[in-house]
Amino acid sequence: MKKLEYKDLLDAGVHFGHLTRKWDPQMKPYIFMEKNGIHIIDLNKTLASLEEASNAVKNIVRSGRKIMFVATKKQAKEIVAEEAKRLNMPYIAERWLGGMLTNFATIRKSLKKMSTIDKMMKDEAYTNLAKRERLMISRDREKLERVLGGIADLTRLPSALFIVDIKREHIAVKEAQKLNIPVFALVDTNSNPNQVDYAIPANDDAWKSIDLLVRAFGSAIEEGLNERKKEKEDAKMKEEAEAKKKADQNESAES
Repeated sequence: MKKLEYKDLLDAGVHFGHLTRKWDPQMKPYIFMEKNGIHIIDLNKTLASLEEASNAVKNIVRSGRKIMFVATKKQAKEIVAEEAKRLNMPYIAERWLGGMLTNFATIRKSLKKMSTIDKMMKDEAYTNLAKRERLMISRDREKLERVLGGIADLTRLPSALFIVDIKREHIAVKEAQKLNIPVFALVDTNSNPNQVDYAIPANDDAWKSIDLLVRAFGSAIEEGLNERKKEKEDAKMKEEAEAKKKADQNESAES
């Protein structure tokens, strides 16, 4: 994805904040002006914040760690789920269960239950169960999938969160703070940017704005993943070259 420019943000309506009476005074540094009772976000600040967040997330991903995407609001969840799947990152798009991070051991039990049901459904014994029992099991599985499907492969806590709308996802923000997990987030004019580590001031309600910024953040993650892959390949080639050199030296010493 090409580097975002001021015009891209403008076209996507990233600059439209909330009504001025709904503002959080902590957002003052990111507000450009007030127009027709609405706060207008300073897009230069958005670009600078996005750049800073992109560089930071690249470093996290380069070291092989996971970023959890979180967005449960209607206009954001599909975008977030799609981008997280593309990058093979965990995500929550339905409902944030209290304790998702702070009580991860319990969540892991539910994930285990889900994989146990999966194994069971593949087993021959499952087909011999009564129809009602099979229905109950598959309903149970659907319920777990809906809430936990996006984190099915998560074996340990994520290294960072990426959140759309920190006011709505305030429980996720609190849990991350408790565990010192850095938070990247799209922050609108009605939220407190000081609650997160990397606030990207932006309209977090409009589909176009969310889509543009989630994908920009995703492409920074992708860059980090590609750099990690290249570093691994380079290290492997270096290892093979050294092994070959050693073998050649041994051979000439023997002859």
